[in-house]
Amino acid sequence: MASLPTANPDLVVSDAKKPKWSWRAIKSFAMGELEARKLKYPNTGTEALLMGILIEGTSFTSKFLRANKIMLYKVREETVKLLGKADMYFFSPEHPPLTEDAQRALDSALDQNLKAGGIGEVMPAHILLGIWSEVESPGHKILATLGFTDEKSKELESFASESGFLDELEHHHHHH
Repeated sequence: MASLPTANPDLVVSDAKKPKWSWRAIKSFAMGELEARKLKYPNTGTEALLMGILIEGTSFTSKFLRANKIMLYKVREETVKLLGKADMYFFSPEHPPLTEDAQRALDSALDQNLKAGGIGEVMPAHILLGIWSEVESPGHKILATLGFTDEKSKELESFASESGFLDELEHHHHHH
Protein backbone atom coordinates (compact mmCIF):
# COMPACT_ATOMS: atom_id res chain seq x y z
CA MET A 1 0.00 0.00 0.00
CA ALA A 2 1.72 3.16 -1.15
CA SER A 3 -0.82 5.57 0.22
CA LEU A 4 -3.02 6.00 3.24
CA PRO A 5 -6.75 6.57 3.24
CA THR A 6 -7.82 10.10 2.41
CA ALA A 7 -11.27 11.51 3.00
CA ASN A 8 -10.66 14.55 0.88
CA PRO A 9 -11.40 13.81 -2.78
CA ASP A 10 -9.97 17.23 -3.77
CA LEU A 11 -6.60 15.92 -2.68
CA VAL A 12 -6.73 13.21 -5.31
CA VAL A 13 -4.42 14.89 -7.77
CA SER A 14 -2.79 13.27 -10.76
CA ASP A 15 -0.49 10.41 -9.81
CA ALA A 16 2.60 12.37 -10.76
CA LYS A 17 1.73 15.07 -8.23
CA LYS A 18 0.29 12.78 -5.59
CA PRO A 19 2.37 12.86 -2.43
CA LYS A 20 3.97 9.55 -1.60
CA TRP A 21 3.83 8.25 1.93
CA SER A 22 7.25 7.25 3.19
CA TRP A 23 7.64 3.65 4.29
CA ARG A 24 8.08 4.86 7.86
CA ALA A 25 4.76 6.70 7.65
CA ILE A 26 3.03 3.63 6.23
CA LYS A 27 4.58 1.40 8.87
CA SER A 28 3.64 3.88 11.63
CA PHE A 29 0.07 3.83 10.37
CA ALA A 30 0.00 0.01 10.24
CA MET A 31 1.46 -0.22 13.76
CA GLY A 32 -1.15 2.26 14.99
CA GLU A 33 -3.93 0.18 13.50
CA LEU A 34 -2.49 -2.90 15.17
CA GLU A 35 -2.27 -1.10 18.50
CA ALA A 36 -5.93 -0.08 18.23
CA ARG A 37 -6.77 -3.76 17.69
CA LYS A 38 -4.64 -4.85 20.64
CA LEU A 39 -6.48 -2.35 22.83
CA LYS A 40 -9.73 -3.71 21.32
CA TYR A 41 -10.80 -0.27 20.13
CA PRO A 42 -13.38 -0.07 17.35
CA ASN A 43 -11.46 2.71 15.58
CA THR A 44 -7.95 3.83 14.81
CA GLY A 45 -7.79 7.24 16.46
CA THR A 46 -5.17 9.96 16.79
CA GLU A 47 -3.92 8.25 19.96
CA ALA A 48 -3.31 5.05 17.93
CA LEU A 49 -1.52 7.01 15.18
CA LEU A 50 0.70 8.51 17.88
CA MET A 51 1.45 5.07 19.34
CA GLY A 52 2.16 3.78 15.83
CA ILE A 53 4.87 6.43 15.35
CA LEU A 54 6.48 5.39 18.64
CA ILE A 55 6.18 1.65 17.91
CA GLU A 56 7.74 2.04 14.45
CA GLY A 57 10.52 3.69 16.38
CA THR A 58 13.15 4.40 13.72
CA SER A 59 12.02 7.86 12.64
CA PHE A 60 13.56 11.12 13.75
CA THR A 61 10.06 12.00 14.95
CA SER A 62 9.86 9.04 17.33
CA LYS A 63 13.30 9.93 18.64
CA PHE A 64 12.20 13.56 19.01
CA LEU A 65 9.18 12.40 21.03
CA ARG A 66 11.29 10.14 23.23
CA ALA A 67 13.83 12.93 23.76
CA ASN A 68 10.89 14.94 25.07
CA LYS A 69 10.01 12.09 27.45
CA ILE A 70 6.98 11.02 25.45
CA MET A 71 7.26 7.24 25.68
CA LEU A 72 5.03 4.53 24.32
CA TYR A 73 4.09 3.14 27.73
CA LYS A 74 3.07 6.61 28.92
CA VAL A 75 0.96 7.21 25.82
CA ARG A 76 -0.69 3.82 26.38
CA GLU A 77 -1.44 4.68 30.03
CA GLU A 78 -2.90 8.06 29.10
CA THR A 79 -4.96 6.48 26.33
CA VAL A 80 -6.60 4.04 28.73
CA LYS A 81 -7.17 6.87 31.24
CA LEU A 82 -8.78 9.01 28.56
CA LEU A 83 -10.69 6.45 26.51
CA GLY A 84 -11.15 3.66 29.01
CA LYS A 85 -10.49 -0.03 28.64
CA ALA A 86 -12.42 -1.75 25.91
CA ASP A 87 -14.87 -4.57 26.54
CA MET A 88 -12.88 -7.79 26.89
CA TYR A 89 -15.20 -9.58 24.51
CA PHE A 90 -15.12 -6.95 21.81
CA PHE A 91 -13.19 -7.86 18.68
CA SER A 92 -11.79 -5.00 16.68
CA PRO A 93 -12.17 -5.18 12.94
CA GLU A 94 -8.97 -6.20 11.16
CA HIS A 95 -8.56 -2.62 9.98
CA PRO A 96 -10.27 -0.46 12.59
CA PRO A 97 -11.61 2.52 10.58
CA LEU A 98 -10.14 5.92 11.28
CA THR A 99 -11.95 8.27 13.62
CA GLU A 100 -12.90 11.58 12.02
CA ASP A 101 -10.09 13.43 13.77
CA ALA A 102 -7.52 10.78 12.80
CA GLN A 103 -8.69 11.10 9.20
CA ARG A 104 -8.29 14.89 9.39
CA ALA A 105 -4.83 14.44 10.91
CA LEU A 106 -3.78 12.33 7.90
CA ASP A 107 -5.36 14.79 5.47
CA SER A 108 -3.47 17.56 7.22
CA ALA A 109 -0.22 15.57 6.79
CA LEU A 110 -0.94 15.47 3.04
CA ASP A 111 -1.84 19.16 2.99
CA GLN A 112 1.47 20.13 4.59
CA ASN A 113 3.25 18.19 1.89
CA LEU A 114 1.23 19.82 -0.91
CA LYS A 115 1.84 23.28 0.57
CA ALA A 116 5.55 22.50 0.50
CA GLY A 117 5.10 21.90 -3.22
CA GLY A 118 4.61 18.16 -2.87
CA ILE A 119 8.34 17.67 -2.53
CA GLY A 120 9.55 14.55 -0.87
CA GLU A 121 7.37 12.13 0.98
CA VAL A 122 4.75 12.43 3.66
CA MET A 123 6.54 11.32 6.81
CA PRO A 124 5.80 10.48 10.45
CA ALA A 125 6.68 14.11 11.23
CA HIS A 126 3.75 15.26 9.09
CA ILE A 127 1.42 12.76 10.75
CA LEU A 128 2.49 13.97 14.19
CA LEU A 129 1.96 17.61 13.20
CA GLY A 130 -1.43 16.58 11.84
CA ILE A 131 -2.34 14.97 15.18
CA TRP A 132 -1.20 18.10 17.02
CA SER A 133 -3.38 20.28 14.77
CA GLU A 134 -6.48 18.33 15.91
CA VAL A 135 -6.70 20.10 19.27
CA GLU A 136 -9.85 18.31 20.45
CA SER A 137 -8.46 14.88 19.62
CA PRO A 138 -7.25 12.29 22.14
CA GLY A 139 -3.82 12.27 20.46
CA HIS A 140 -3.42 16.02 20.99
CA LYS A 141 -4.64 15.84 24.59
CA ILE A 142 -2.26 13.00 25.40
CA LEU A 143 0.69 14.81 23.80
CA ALA A 144 -0.17 17.96 25.77
CA THR A 145 -0.52 15.99 29.03
CA LEU A 146 2.93 14.53 28.42
CA GLY A 147 4.44 17.97 27.88
CA PHE A 148 4.36 18.48 24.11
CA THR A 149 3.78 22.14 23.21
CA ASP A 150 3.24 24.43 20.22
CA GLU A 151 6.89 25.37 20.58
CA LYS A 152 7.96 21.74 20.18
CA SER A 153 5.60 21.36 17.26
CA LYS A 154 7.24 24.37 15.56
CA GLU A 155 10.65 22.88 16.26
CA LEU A 156 9.65 19.61 14.60
CA GLU A 157 8.07 21.52 11.73
CA SER A 158 11.28 23.42 11.08
CA PHE A 159 13.25 20.13 10.95
CA ALA A 160 10.66 18.62 8.63
CA SER A 161 10.74 21.56 6.24
CA GLU A 162 14.49 21.29 5.67
CA SER A 163 15.28 19.95 2.24
CA GLY A 164 16.65 16.45 2.41
CA PHE A 165 14.75 15.67 5.61
CA LEU A 166 13.92 11.96 5.46
CA ASP A 167 12.67 11.47 9.01
CA GLU A 168 15.58 9.16 9.66
CA LEU A 169 17.63 8.94 12.83
CA GLU A 170 20.75 10.13 11.03
CA HIS A 171 19.19 13.59 10.87
CA HIS A 172 21.29 15.66 13.28
CA HIS A 173 21.30 19.23 12.02
CA HIS A 174 20.70 21.53 14.94
CA HIS A 175 20.31 25.15 13.99
CA HIS A 176 20.39 27.47 16.96
